[in-house]
Amino acid sequence: MILGVAAGMIVGALPGLTATMAIAVMLPFTFSMAADTALITLGGIYIGAIFGGCIAAILINTPGTPSSIATTFDGYPLTQQGKPDQALITAAVSSGIGGVIGGIALLFLTPLLAALALQFGPPEFFWIAFLGLTMVATLSAGSLLKGLLGGTVGLLLSVVGIAPIGGSSRFTFGYSPLQAGFELIVMLIAFFCIPQVIKMIKNQSDSTEQVQSFQSQKGVKSYVFKQVITRPFLILRSAVIGIIVGIIPGAGGNVASLLSYDATYRLSKDQSKFGKGDIRGVSASETANNAEVGGSLVPLLALGIPGAPPAAVLIGALLMQGIQPGPDLFASDARLIYTFIAAFIIANVVMLVLAIFGSKYIGQVINIPMYYLAPAIVFLTIIGSYAIRNNFVDVVTLIIFGLIGYIMLERGFKPAPIVLGLILGPIAEEGLSQSLLMSEGFFSLLGLFLTRPITILLMIFCLLSLLSPFAGKLLKKTQS
Repeated sequence: MILGVAAGMIVGALPGLTATMAIAVMLPFTFSMAADTALITLGGIYIGAIFGGCIAAILINTPGTPSSIATTFDGYPLTQQGKPDQALITAAVSSGIGGVIGGIALLFLTPLLAALALQFGPPEFFWIAFLGLTMVATLSAGSLLKGLLGGTVGLLLSVVGIAPIGGSSRFTFGYSPLQAGFELIVMLIAFFCIPQVIKMIKNQSDSTEQVQSFQSQKGVKSYVFKQVITRPFLILRSAVIGIIVGIIPGAGGNVASLLSYDATYRLSKDQSKFGKGDIRGVSASETANNAEVGGSLVPLLALGIPGAPPAAVLIGALLMQGIQPGPDLFASDARLIYTFIAAFIIANVVMLVLAIFGSKYIGQVINIPMYYLAPAIVFLTIIGSYAIRNNFVDVVTLIIFGLIGYIMLERGFKPAPIVLGLILGPIAEEGLSQSLLMSEGFFSLLGLFLTRPITILLMIFCLLSLLSPFAGKLLKKTQS
């Protein structure tokens, strides 16, 4: 367990190497292990890698894993202010608490949460994706028009490839490698990593400001514990969001962290510090994406449906051990599963300890001088991009969209709305296409939406989310 968590943290901290890749790489090494040992090892890697992604996100503004996207919004500004230790300890404490809450939910609420997941059909998937897209207003950081344009670019990129309904090829221009579409992880690296590396090279004289050295300061641990513990509603809300998103198959930690960050921003009385180095943003993101890990295992164990890509790899581990995940799992292999769940909760405590006392060492490995750091990051991103599908086209895609991302960044376009559109586009399209097919038995598509209670609730949330920025501006005008 300890080795798995530690290895996962190191792999997760390296840009381009994700939790899914870490588990997939380690899977062959568990062939000869006992079933419980194999699952505990792989679960530890999963937990450690999800946290490890925040180390690179905080120190060099490059999400080590997709689930750490929202951590960059406030984590890196804290590093620029000379407070990387504050950001990392905040992430460690929040991740540990969020992971334990996710594990407890996995232990006690599996039947209830699995039943809730079964209620989500295509209409619910469409509206939850649309709800995520309304976050563009929050992520635009000053320019709503540029945020909307960026989100539109992400949506357009998401439709490249074979259509989910009908199977027609779109925007491939007769080039067969594009039929599979753009690999999400490659695009994340391209928009978040390459532009930052180019900026680092461009500003060589300010390299000491681009990458802060990590030095522990006295009193930071107690200060962070106090700041996190005195915000129980933020932690609980973020954990609940992470668990729910984890249960929904295909959503993943990136959606959980973004939704949690958005909810924290919107419900905060003081929004002025968000995006400038607010530990509330770091805490919300890291609590949610680590709670999502437990949530993603609920449909895996109860239904045989992975809630996230790393959980899909864990299905391979179960099948490799002769265990069939699904409704009968708790009856046939109850001892093994409860052993795994108990170890999952303990592993989050192990991760909390290792994160508090070990992040600075991993940070020192990553936080090398710019003239070493820039080529090292480029090397890791190219290797990581190629290793995902062993496809050289992904490397070319990385370079092209990395340059495009840098040009857009220089023009004031933030990468977050683009990536948001890219992540949620396929979910929204598939949900809408399948909803249109389902609506043939109703008067109209709207008729289908209005006959499903969860859909109606999500539609109300979308409307409130769209109106909240305008309500905030109106409130500020009336107060002034």
